[in-house]
Order: sequence, then structure tokens, then C-alpha cells
Amino acid sequence: MNSISSSSSVVVVVVVVVVVVVVVVVVVVVVVVVVVVVVVVVEVVVEVLVVVIVVVVVVVVVVVVEVEVVVVVVVVVVVVVVVVVVVVVEVVVVIVEVKIVVLVVTAVVVVVVVIFVVVVEVVVVKVEVSVVDVPTVEVVFATVVDDVLLNS
Repeated sequence: MNSISSSSSVVVVVVVVVVVVVVVVVVVVVVVVVVVVVVVVVEVVVEVLVVVIVVVVVVVVVVVVEVEVVVVVVVVVVVVVVVVVVVVVEVVVVIVEVKIVVLVVTAVVVVVVVIFVVVVEVVVVKVEVSVVDVPTVEVVFATVVDDVLLNS
């Protein structure tokens, strides 16, 4: 009876460990995703500020130096296109990075769960075998009594 309760306690401990590992991994994934998103948002904001600064500088140059408006429009369009391309590339890279992180974390969780399931199976089988192999006090007493009666 004691071995059976110890096997169930081992299973409970393993289940608790698996749950804790899964929760920790999920929290890590959420933190990584949030950090990546914040970094991308900051980068995009900085790039938009760069575009605004370039546009302001170009407008000031146009007003002060009286450069052709066509030149100004071309410069602004080129800067805006470059920034948009950079932002799109960064967003795509972040999406790919997040997918890779999620895949790696999922693989780690699956491996951890499989390892703990195997451990639980091995522990439970060992406990069950030990319960079967170890004779109880009643069996030992009956065997001794039989031996004594047979030998007398």
C-alpha cells in the first residue's frame, strides 16, 4: 500500500514539474514576443522621425536656397520609399523570428513532456514491480508457518 501511494505521489510531482516547465516556457515566449514587438515599434518610430526630419530639412532648403520643387519631391519620395522598404523588411524579419522562437519553444516543451512521461512510466513500472516482488508480512508469516509445520 505504501508503494502505491509513493507512485501516485511521484506522478503528482512529475505532473507539477511538467506544468511548471510549460508555464515558464509560455511566459518566456510571451516576454520574447513583447520585447521583439516593442523593439520593432521603437525602430519604426525612429525611422518615421528620420523621414520627418529629412522632409523638414528639404523644405527649409527649398525655402532658403530656392531649389526646384521637382528635386525636393524626388528626394522626399526616395527617402519615404527607402524607409517604407526598411520597415516592411523589419516587420517580415520579426514575424519570422517570432515564428522560429515559437517553434523552438514548442519543440522544447514537447521534448520535456515526453521525457517526463517516460520517467513517470519507468517510475510507476518500477514501483508496481517492487510491489509484486516484495512479499507482504502475511506471505512471509504463512511461508514460515508452512515450513515449521512441514518440518515438524
